[in-house]
Amino acid sequence: MRIVQLANFYGPKSGGLRTALHHLGTGYVQSGHEVVLVVPGDRRADEVLPGGVRRITLPAVKIPYTGGYRVVDPWRVKSLMEHLKPDRLEVSDRLTLRGMGAWASERGIPNIVISHERLDRLLQFVLPESPAVRGADWANRRMAASYDTVVCTTAFAREEFDRIGAANVTQVPLGVDLTTFTPLRHSVDLRRDLLQGKENLLIHCGRLSPEKAVERSVDTLAELHEQGHSARLVIAGDGPRRASLEKRAAGLPVTFLGFVKSRLDVASLLASADLSLAPGPHETFGLAALEALASGTPVVVSQSSALKEIVQPSCGAAVDDHAVAFAAAAQRLLASGSREAARARAEEYPWHAAVDGMLTALKVP
Repeated sequence: MRIVQLANFYGPKSGGLRTALHHLGTGYVQSGHEVVLVVPGDRRADEVLPGGVRRITLPAVKIPYTGGYRVVDPWRVKSLMEHLKPDRLEVSDRLTLRGMGAWASERGIPNIVISHERLDRLLQFVLPESPAVRGADWANRRMAASYDTVVCTTAFAREEFDRIGAANVTQVPLGVDLTTFTPLRHSVDLRRDLLQGKENLLIHCGRLSPEKAVERSVDTLAELHEQGHSARLVIAGDGPRRASLEKRAAGLPVTFLGFVKSRLDVASLLASADLSLAPGPHETFGLAALEALASGTPVVVSQSSALKEIVQPSCGAAVDDHAVAFAAAAQRLLASGSREAARARAEEYPWHAAVDGMLTALKVP
């Protein structure tokens, strides 16, 4: 069976969407299916990824101030789809490719859209809460009506569809790579080099963009520093907020690593840290936090995000969105957080379970 995955905003560097698409696609291949991933890029390309997924890159326009994200013309996608003739269609774009659901339904092709973000939360970056919610409800009604099934990865992600009474919604949690991200990646030498004489190592992994609230990680370190704690924060990632974050961290024990290309290097960073910070209030799943748990590293997350569904007191804390709360939770977890409990929690999210759930949603026999 030929499964086609479509995505815009598929970045040139690793990220949650990219990671999820690759793991799901590889899982479909291992289940005996042919998989074609269609994504935007600077030039056309047709290649086979290590997991057996065929990836077709279509030339697309770069979106300013997004760190390299591109959006391909939907008409170009439809033209390619007529050639590929998919048996199933999976779309990871709720806005620019929304019409692909209707395209598939007109041809009798079972289809799903995976909601990777909360639209009502995103709109609140530019609108007051009430009009943002109304706008999201209008768009979500149209999107839900365009697809056979809307897949949400958490109850938090599902809330905005439950609010409008959408009946074609299912919940399928994503997974985590339990082989790459493991406590066995702990490196004494790396930890020593990163600490630079400090006692505790905190890490923030992810894109440096407004919705990730990276400044809260910097402010948490500042709060701990103010209280006399010997700690260093390492920030792994890049994005449009880097310059302002470096100014904010001036004079503090904060190290900016920039984008870390190797997933094994990221795994070593996470496994060598004492604590991971994930302050983004809009995360609908939070793969970076789950990768930290898989590495045996406790996490402090935003109570406003979906991560409150994943963390447990033995290996994490979901707290209010301010540095004082994050610092207090960090102190508790540094004293009593269990690396074994962190790993055990992550083991409840294997990728094969996510693959099985998505194939069920796609009505694959």
